[in-house]
Amino acid sequence: MKIRQMATLLVSLLSAGTVLAQTPPKMEMTTDIPPGIAVADSVETRLGTLRFFDGFPDDASVKKLYDNLDFQRAVQAYLLGLAPVSQAANRKGILELGPANTTVPIFETMMNPRSIFLTPNNNTPYTWFWLDLRKGPLVLEVPPKVLGAIDDMWYRFVIDLGFMGPDKGEGGKYLLLPPGYKDEVPEGYFVVRPATFSVWVPWRTFLVNGDPKPGVDMVKKFTKIYPLSQAANPPALNFVHVSGRDFCTVAPADYAFWEYLNQVVQEEPTESVDPVTLGFYASIGIRKGKPFAPDARMKKILTEAAAVGDATARAINYRMRLKEAYFYPNSAWRSGFLGGYKFEDNGALILDSYSAFFFYATGVTPAMDSKVVGQGSQYMGAFVDSKGNPLDGGKNYKLHLPANIPVANFWSVILYDNQTRSMLQTDQQWPAVSSQTQGLLVNPDSSVDIYFGPKAPKGKENNWVQTIPGKGWNTLFRLYGPLQSWFDKTWRPGEIEEVR
Repeated sequence: MKIRQMATLLVSLLSAGTVLAQTPPKMEMTTDIPPGIAVADSVETRLGTLRFFDGFPDDASVKKLYDNLDFQRAVQAYLLGLAPVSQAANRKGILELGPANTTVPIFETMMNPRSIFLTPNNNTPYTWFWLDLRKGPLVLEVPPKVLGAIDDMWYRFVIDLGFMGPDKGEGGKYLLLPPGYKDEVPEGYFVVRPATFSVWVPWRTFLVNGDPKPGVDMVKKFTKIYPLSQAANPPALNFVHVSGRDFCTVAPADYAFWEYLNQVVQEEPTESVDPVTLGFYASIGIRKGKPFAPDARMKKILTEAAAVGDATARAINYRMRLKEAYFYPNSAWRSGFLGGYKFEDNGALILDSYSAFFFYATGVTPAMDSKVVGQGSQYMGAFVDSKGNPLDGGKNYKLHLPANIPVANFWSVILYDNQTRSMLQTDQQWPAVSSQTQGLLVNPDSSVDIYFGPKAPKGKENNWVQTIPGKGWNTLFRLYGPLQSWFDKTWRPGEIEEVR
């Protein structure tokens, strides 16, 4: 009996101790703690059960919480890294053609689907190259009659070139100074001070009576790139004709994403990007001046975070939930520039708009979101049909563009692959219909009907874009020189309607 009594007493004492641990006694200085401050001993969450001793997490909970924190930060770092990683991939693909500062790729007969680029067009010849300022100031002589810009390595707008730039389409000399440059600046140049050492320069020329050659010849004749110290004797440039070339400038979405991001962080000045973004990168092991060497645990987290980050970017872009991104009520047509070219609202970055754009597209300039009638360009994308269903390459669709399409220059409708966000690869040279299409059928009232599907409707071949059964697609409608009825929305394109 004595042993049993002792055991019972011990159990009672242990139980009492547990109660005391959970509910401390009232002490002389005890006050009531307001609700919401103290944590329970056991909390059910999406991570499972988290356990605490008087607010102190146990070892198993600490592990769960740190794994989750690292994963959360990695996903956010992925979304914030879409822009610089896209630039790094863009640069990698272009520099495979030849070194920066001396190599100028040019799509002399426009771009076609063989080249994997984010949402390019086939309406104008691109000139597309990289400059490296690590060795000092560079002079860029821009030819006349181009429309272009400079973006830095973080994909921020630096300056417009050509028609929308300070040369006003007349051409001119731009002096690019590297970060931190403090020497005397000579006169006679449009001075540009990028925040990064690596900068991307794209521009486009325009067709003359349907012919790209005059614009291309102008680029080759007047474009020059040289160190400021060699202004008296500029070196020759290597112009590379890349129309139809099989190469890729689209970034990877797997673990390699982090290696691309690390390269940008190592190469560019820390002051060229905000501390919070750098903090996200640093929290997952990407720090300026230090090796990126995650252990097995962190590498596993980063691999999963890249997969979830890519999936998240796809959800944001293809199923945008911000209603203000859509041009019209109950419409699939939406803008890629919610918050303008800076993707901001009252100084706050619109995160979903930022992520969607840099997942899907390239080129940041005010000219792409110009609100000036008859100037610049406007873009609208559609990723679903009129019923909200994904666009299916095995089905047939029709898009009606009402009469008096509001453009001073030209319009185009181009199809893109949901996987690569590049031009849809089919049997057609260009997966597009535009006002420049030879033999385009225009209705008597000046409206235009465009057809999408595996086979062309009889007699509508020039207004048809081929699609592939089993493959999805999306489209961009571009207007160059949009007119007033576009801006005041008195003209509205139809939705993409399935035709059975």
